[in-house]
Amino acid sequence: MKFLTNRKRPYNCSMKIFSTVFFLLFVIIIGIIPFRLLYLISDFFRLILYYIVGYRREVVYQNLKGCFPNKTEKEITTIAKKSYSNLSDIFIESFKSFTMTKSQLIKRYTFVNPEEVAPFETAGKSYILAAGHHGNWEWSSVSAGLQLKNQMVGLYKPLSNKYLDAIIKRSRGRTRTTLASIYETHKIFSAYNDQKAAFMMAGDQNPGNIKKSIWVNFMGRPTAFLNGIERYAREYDLPVVFGEAHRIKRGMYTIHLTTLTDTPRELPRGKITLLYAQKLEQIINDVPENWLWSHKRWKMTLPEGTNVLG
Repeated sequence: MKFLTNRKRPYNCSMKIFSTVFFLLFVIIIGIIPFRLLYLISDFFRLILYYIVGYRREVVYQNLKGCFPNKTEKEITTIAKKSYSNLSDIFIESFKSFTMTKSQLIKRYTFVNPEEVAPFETAGKSYILAAGHHGNWEWSSVSAGLQLKNQMVGLYKPLSNKYLDAIIKRSRGRTRTTLASIYETHKIFSAYNDQKAAFMMAGDQNPGNIKKSIWVNFMGRPTAFLNGIERYAREYDLPVVFGEAHRIKRGMYTIHLTTLTDTPRELPRGKITLLYAQKLEQIINDVPENWLWSHKRWKMTLPEGTNVLG
């Protein structure tokens, strides 16, 4: 048995090295190809995802029908197909970001009103930069540090492949973004709060712990939300700023910042999460195809007696 265990480790290590080399080769190839050709590849990839693989197609349609009960089957199908185009573009653009120059990142992912957070930066105050999986959220982590003054701290789930994980962390680091494990969130806030940081957090994933969730009426449905943004905003008295991404055209985005609150401790429990959800819902209703509909967002059942905000 010990012999088998010893054989497994080098095998896993070899596979991780192989996948890392493959990843780097793919990054190099994508880096060479100009954007106009990349989107032809993206179009082809979308066809594979939607028609051949059928990647989470049932989940996408269930989510869309549940959120837009008044839309026709044709309208739902149109949004679904466009959402796969959005997903394909983000996939390709994410690889492209590894070889993009800083000026390219700023040009293609522009924060149009950085003055929104200027009062916090001037006062040497940290804040939470909240966002959703709408538009290209990956470019946010590589572009924000080039345009906003506070040190960016992105909370993420570390990869099991330590080699790939190191490459991604190094890539983000070149644009002033420090990636920190979600499993050490409290430790990270304690360490960086006094260092003039901007904690980048997404709050629209499905919560892992239903007991700690905050339930909100979102897209016309009772929805469980992560409590992280609310919890740490209150604990450290941090302003919460929402980053709203708009795709101007393929490969070109603008980000508009809106302060949800700069007095988190004065709000009743759940209010910050409600404000976040309402802002995200507004954005989704405006351009529904740009949200991540393939996520199993409504798999949790509302516990009996649970208060639903909004």
